Amino acid sequence: MSILGWIVLGLIAGFLGSKIVNSSGQGMLLDIVLGIIGAIVGGFLFSLFGATGVTGLNIWSLIVAVIGSVVVLWLYHMTIGKRTI
Repeated sequence: MSILGWIVLGLIAGFLGSKIVNSSGQGMLLDIVLGIIGAIVGGFLFSLFGATGVTGLNIWSLIVAVIGSVVVLWLYHMTIGKRTI
């Protein structure tokens, strides 16, 4: 998959994942980064269970990426949390 494909998939997965986890989003750039990381994590988790991971820019890959994004965002909120200055 091309870099542009990963960015598009990451943007969509990060946006959907952030809406599922906290309904406000983290900002476009952080949503993209966490979405791409989520796609990688989702692909890894699905391959551990014997399923197919991210295969391209399609619905299955989006589902895998969103699930991975939710996991990454949950871990992000558990570790970083809502820090106040």
